[in-house]
Amino acid sequence: MKKLLIAVSVMLLTMGAASAQNSFRGIVKYQLESTGKVDVKIPAEQSIVEVKVYDNQIRLGQTTQNGFKVAQAADFSPYISYLAANGIDLETYTGDGKFLIRDETSKEKLDSGYIVDTEPGHYYYENADETKEILGYTAKKLIMHRYDEEGNDNPAICWYTTEIGPEYCILLGSIKGFPLVFTQEAGEGRAITYTATEIIKGKVKEVDMLLPAGYKDASGEEFETFQRELKDAIELLED
Repeated sequence: MKKLLIAVSVMLLTMGAASAQNSFRGIVKYQLESTGKVDVKIPAEQSIVEVKVYDNQIRLGQTTQNGFKVAQAADFSPYISYLAANGIDLETYTGDGKFLIRDETSKEKLDSGYIVDTEPGHYYYENADETKEILGYTAKKLIMHRYDEEGNDNPAICWYTTEIGPEYCILLGSIKGFPLVFTQEAGEGRAITYTATEIIKGKVKEVDMLLPAGYKDASGEEFETFQRELKDAIELLED
């Protein structure tokens, strides 16, 4: 079953992707706006997002996609320093809080997003027979059917192109194509819509897909343990 997509500022770990279908290299800029029933305050400095594309590789912030694989550099070192300055150590974790988190999925799992699923709290994609031009690219219409906990459908219109990026774009919805207009759930009636405002060809090299050095691979179990200990330590400090 497919739960509604949740937008996460730090942990963009939804899965997806596939082999390259073109050789586009460049930057896609998006304008973010709140479009849900409940308003989301988006700071001006965070309202513009850039996605770097190099063939079938994508980078959004500290998260990269290559084929079916995703890697994210998560830096919690400021929290570690803050706790240390207040004389608090984590129970078992002794590192600097810089994690490289890897994930991988399959085409079959991504395709399941296009299977009709009307259960409360779930979603599915429906391809619509309609196209239009967006920023010089042919965009195809996609309807994201979103069912709330009461079972009501709250459809959102997406537009995507197959002329940019990998076959599946995991960083924005795990859709089959590269989104130019896409709405992402933020939970509890909140939603954020990404609208492409500029596409810049060139200026992106394969090295731009590399995440920063100094981050250590972490298993899911190790990272979960760290998060739990960090949460407990912060709560102890706030008491």
